[in-house]
Amino acid sequence: MGLNYEYMLIIKHILETGVNYAPNQEIVYRDLRRYTYSELYERVCRLANALEDLGVKKGTRVGVLEWDSNRYLECYFAIPMLGAVLHTVNIRLSPDDIRYTINHAEDELLLLNSDFLPVIESIKGELSSVKNFVIMTDQEMLENNLTDLEYENMLKKKSKKYEFPELDEKEMATLFYTSGTTGRPKGVWYSHRQLFLHTLASAVWLTGWRSSLRLKGDNEVYMPLTPMFHVHSWGYPYVATLLGLKQVYPGKYEPAKIIKLIQEERVSFSHCVPTVLQMVLDNLPPEARLDGWKVIVGGSKLPLKLAIRAKEKGITTITGYGMSETCPNVIYASLRPHMVNLPEEKKLEYAVKTGIPYPLVYARVVHEDFSNVKKDGKDMGEIVLRAPWLTNGYLKDEEKTKELWTGGWLHTGDLAVMDEEGYITVVDRLKDVIKSGGEWISSLTLENLISLHPKVKEVAVIGVPNEKWGERPMAVVVPTPGQDLTAEELKEHLMKFVEQGVINKWAIPDLYKFVTEIPKTSVGKLDKKVLRQKYRN
Repeated sequence: MGLNYEYMLIIKHILETGVNYAPNQEIVYRDLRRYTYSELYERVCRLANALEDLGVKKGTRVGVLEWDSNRYLECYFAIPMLGAVLHTVNIRLSPDDIRYTINHAEDELLLLNSDFLPVIESIKGELSSVKNFVIMTDQEMLENNLTDLEYENMLKKKSKKYEFPELDEKEMATLFYTSGTTGRPKGVWYSHRQLFLHTLASAVWLTGWRSSLRLKGDNEVYMPLTPMFHVHSWGYPYVATLLGLKQVYPGKYEPAKIIKLIQEERVSFSHCVPTVLQMVLDNLPPEARLDGWKVIVGGSKLPLKLAIRAKEKGITTITGYGMSETCPNVIYASLRPHMVNLPEEKKLEYAVKTGIPYPLVYARVVHEDFSNVKKDGKDMGEIVLRAPWLTNGYLKDEEKTKELWTGGWLHTGDLAVMDEEGYITVVDRLKDVIKSGGEWISSLTLENLISLHPKVKEVAVIGVPNEKWGERPMAVVVPTPGQDLTAEELKEHLMKFVEQGVINKWAIPDLYKFVTEIPKTSVGKLDKKVLRQKYRN
């Protein structure tokens, strides 16, 4: 063995780099707390000391149920830096699934916001591995039947110094669960090494590669609008800390509060699903603008209409693509170097495609025999991936892990096409594509086209059983408030795209259902599973 220091790619180096570079940079939580990176490090040390006193050690699973806050950021670092495992509990799952995930993860300690006391109190007797609870709150400590430990009081009593251990970079650092759209939620985990490399690649993409979202200068301010329980908030809290950016955490998502924080804290960079961006735009006063705000939109397709609407308010949007199993960033709508001087209208066309592979990512679109699709924008296949940070598999589920990694490539379950420039565009989930009379009809393409109608606020397209054709497309539509909308208007609207050769006439839905709201999954995506169950007859 050599005498040199063996540098492990572990999370503590991310935090220490950011603190050393920008010790006086700000971290803001709503209008309740404001402190520096140096103080962040001290609080992480205090939390580590407190957790150790509660019996947390190497390998201990620690569950967190919290809104997007500075406390959550502290957990992102302190828990894995101890050698323990951070389980970011999906707070939008049903109580039964929350119970299942905590037990399946074998959490020994739960840190929970007081808002979630009723849920945890209701299932306390069924939590087989949990030994201790700590309450997080912005108010006075509430009476409860779980614990008298409160996060801030606990930290005050602990030392602001802690010597974090050297860890094996391949040890488990984080764990969370998929939203369970096809059965029980599945546990997805990541090592220190995977998170470290994902952070470095994301920093390269954000600051070095060409895109309309590229971060420049000293005035960039980061605020996540993807829940911190969901795939490490797409990994960007780690990236923001490494880069020494000012960070703003909005707590529970409230449109007025989010808009106020963007304006007052001069937020320049965020990420979210389309429904959250729509929520912000719907609540933005008519005269207000959000110039300079750059937003990655992922989770589901960024509709062109939404991108145009955002642009009219000074907001720059591009598509990001990934999934729980990919950490998640793997494909983004960056511009290739020779495209930087394209007209703005053309750039917007590329911004709503799924994009090209992220740094260090290999992405293919393949047929069932693993041959590559033609680069003609029409030949469909499944996206398969290789990258240094893709999950090794599902926790305690060898069978599903083998399915995920068939042939040595991670299978996404997403159908896509590729154009002559190599840009990938997801056309549907394999489980959502509509198989009608021997042809595949893309629900995402129909949703995008229908959403361009001025009277449409939101739309989901599903396949419903049909005795003759197997399935036919059905559009579930939320009209723009105050507008009357008919199926005939939407059919006429779609015929324009038939005439342009964008879709064929066969793809036009036969059935239309007008509703006031479309159900969403726990992370804000259109919940087509619920829609298919509701309208299957």
